[in-house]
Amino acid sequence: MPLYEHVFLARQDLAQAQVDALAETATKIIEDNGGKVVKTETWGLRSLAYRIQKNRKAHYVMLEIDAPASLVAELERQTQINEDVVRYMTIRVDAHEQGPSAMMRRSDRDRDGRGDRGERGSRGGDRDRAPRGERGPREHAEA
Repeated sequence: MPLYEHVFLARQDLAQAQVDALAETATKIIEDNGGKVVKTETWGLRSLAYRIQKNRKAHYVMLEIDAPASLVAELERQTQINEDVVRYMTIRVDAHEQGPSAMMRRSDRDRDGRGDRGERGSRGGDRDRAPRGERGPREHAEA
């Protein structure tokens, strides 16, 4: 069977339990129609690039699916009906990623506190300056 990734964005005012219930509903639709959910990832509440239906943030959820095309059409139909889902997208992939997705790896790196910039020393412009106490008072120019 073909492999798919289905990502949906749920409204920002939903509780995490409600978002998990939406993911469980999608999983049930897939399994009832002969498909299989390989992995479910909840990416959490994230800011949107632009407002969608008065929402500035949304809960992101990704499902990796092994299912026939007719099942994907039914899943998208059911997702479109749900008022709690702001946006969704399903794409066909050649193979599922092993391990966590890029979004999950990114959030792990961000929690590290350094991001992708690594350790940073002092700012370059302050190298030649003496500490404030050794410089003396500022000279004020009269205008």
